[in-house]
Amino acid sequence: MNLDGVIEGLAKQNEPVMQEGDYIKDDLLICGKCNTPKECLVEILGTVRKFGCLCKCQSERYKNEQAKLRQREAFERINRLRTQGIQDRSFRDWTFENDDGSNPQLTDKARRYCEKWDEMYQDNIGLLLWGNVGTGKTYFAACIANYLIDRGIPVLMTNFIRLTNALMKLDEDKNTYIQSLNNYKLLIIDDLGAERQNEYMLEQVYNIIDSRYKSKQPLIITTNLSLSEIKNPVDIKYSRIYSRILEMCVAIKCEGADRRKKTFIAKIEKAKKLFD
Repeated sequence: MNLDGVIEGLAKQNEPVMQEGDYIKDDLLICGKCNTPKECLVEILGTVRKFGCLCKCQSERYKNEQAKLRQREAFERINRLRTQGIQDRSFRDWTFENDDGSNPQLTDKARRYCEKWDEMYQDNIGLLLWGNVGTGKTYFAACIANYLIDRGIPVLMTNFIRLTNALMKLDEDKNTYIQSLNNYKLLIIDDLGAERQNEYMLEQVYNIIDSRYKSKQPLIITTNLSLSEIKNPVDIKYSRIYSRILEMCVAIKCEGADRRKKTFIAKIEKAKKLFD
């Protein structure tokens, strides 16, 4: 087929469909709805040819369809990030919007970390959320995770027990698994100190922390340990773990009423009203 034939074939493929209300003006098909051309003239190799084109209403419809497609793709991607990144399903509802406002200072600090995320990431600034049980450490770590995931940022929120259990199941290539954690822009590890305290597990904990340190990406740790215990470990085998964490993370004390106790009391009161 010669070049003219190829061009003619393209023109045929792009011929617009005449619909009710459409009309011809200056030898071009005009949309009867928006009164703009469905055809245009294009000069190719010295010859003017007629090709189909989008009229104004078709163009707007196409733009709207593409916008909806991008929105759906973004929604699906965020859902995948949340499913993969927040391994405890209950944490997926722990957001700033659902915060009960009982710890405004901690809320403010967690929000500011999110709002300054680009700077935090660039400078590799993490957080060490420490304090007593029920003071909101895990809740606000999850708030940060959900906030960033909603903006398309890959976050993994897990704990050392889950990580070390996964490592124990691997016969070899444990380093590859540990390195894979660095695919996430932010790694959140909940409940430092709850893991088994044997030498093998502590070595794996160190390897995970050290790998994150070398990747120069932020890390958030939550723990019931006191800052004094972290700064002054009683056993030298904890020293290199804690020193790495203190080098990477800004320590924030979490104080306030026990949220778990508050939730428990609320459930008891509700049950009493139900059965009285």
